[in-house]
Amino acid sequence: MSDYEVVIGLEVHAELSTKTKIFCSCPTSFGSEPNTQVCPVCMGMPGTLPVLNEKVVEYAVKAGLATNCGISKDSKNDRKNYFYPDTPRAYQITQDDKPLCENGYIEIDTNEGKKKVRILRIHIEDDAGKLNHDELRGGSLVDLNRAGVPLIEIVSEPDLRSAKEVEEYLRKLKSILEYIEVSDCKMEEGSLRADVNVSVRKIGTKEFGTRTEMKNMNSFRSIVRAIEYESNRQIEVLENGGKIYQETLRWDEVSGKTFSMRNKEDAQDYRYFPEPDLVAIKLSDEYIENIKNNLPELPESRKQRYLEECKLSEKDANIISSSKYLADLFEQASKICNNYKAVNNWIISDISRILNEKEMEPKDIPFTSKELANLVILIDKGTISSSIGKKVLDELFENPRNPEEIIKEKGWIQISDEKAIKEIVLNILEANPQSIADFKAGKDRALGFLVGQAMKQTKGKANPKMLNEMFLEELKNR
Repeated sequence: MSDYEVVIGLEVHAELSTKTKIFCSCPTSFGSEPNTQVCPVCMGMPGTLPVLNEKVVEYAVKAGLATNCGISKDSKNDRKNYFYPDTPRAYQITQDDKPLCENGYIEIDTNEGKKKVRILRIHIEDDAGKLNHDELRGGSLVDLNRAGVPLIEIVSEPDLRSAKEVEEYLRKLKSILEYIEVSDCKMEEGSLRADVNVSVRKIGTKEFGTRTEMKNMNSFRSIVRAIEYESNRQIEVLENGGKIYQETLRWDEVSGKTFSMRNKEDAQDYRYFPEPDLVAIKLSDEYIENIKNNLPELPESRKQRYLEECKLSEKDANIISSSKYLADLFEQASKICNNYKAVNNWIISDISRILNEKEMEPKDIPFTSKELANLVILIDKGTISSSIGKKVLDELFENPRNPEEIIKEKGWIQISDEKAIKEIVLNILEANPQSIADFKAGKDRALGFLVGQAMKQTKGKANPKMLNEMFLEELKNR
């Protein structure tokens, strides 16, 4: 097995966040009733004519510039001919030999350091409809709401050599697309999905092996598992004297295996020819330069700024800058409360933990940066303790509102009255004579135990700083 290396290339499809479809004025919102966002154009009715949505071109150029591509000033649309029940015209309008963007790259982190993954091209095309399978009655229904939704297809060179590198590349690409706001990248809704091409070859061999393709994968976990299984399967076939066939595979999440669907088509099978109903796409230098000058700050730049200006650790800066939603939350909350270290700690620890537990994406965080900042301010002022802050954060995820309202409703305001704290300290000391003796014997942990007992008794509401100071004072006088 170690004599082989895996060669992986990706074709990533990202749905663009335009309000209308690529060739008509139908809306693109997700989750509507079947066939309610359609018209004769996107239903492929005879005699209808497409009109290119200018915003699609703008978003594709933004994606190209953000991934270091060259932008073509002269491109065109083409017909890609194939028949599926959810493709009503029996062809897709895409780009063949003259795409909008070419020869870019994305830089990823690997165990060996930085690696450039080359991007062959980015082109625009329309999405197909969707088949809803009715297993109960044994048929399929066609929903054309998605037909005509604009896509960009981002085609990498076969530069990736492991499932881990593929995940790094996809996460970085997703992050870039979110930052430039051309796609919401909701993988669970199919807004970002990848066709994964896998082959294996003996280490040192220059020629590529025969590749197989796994279509429309929209989960990082599934993609990693599928690559690991498929590469091992191909190696096993070759080691046993078998042959790999170029084919399209289906990944089955339950069994953890790939299954053959059909032979993989070659370019000639699609019979590409220029789309006769659309004019060529001509872009001026000024148009491209204007988009370039208005690109937002990208993840790598934000990471560098967090390292230099905020003195975040490499790990923390990586995590926060990897998501536009986390980065915006960090910056906006820090600006309000003027305590970026505390905001960073909340995001890296408790917020990330809750997101993992609830299997949520950063974009699904229900509270605002102002509410997070107010939580930090309440702790800094001593109104609540950090332990109560964790309870407030749980409430913000369940029912977001002003943290001040939460602590008043729950009675969580911190006890900072000196007389009340003194009474708590004396009661705890009276109940724990052994801890007093341990402290006198030089066991410093005894102090932590006593403070912990006081916090437990007050359900985390006592001021921990005052508790520490008062316990020390009392212990030294005994």
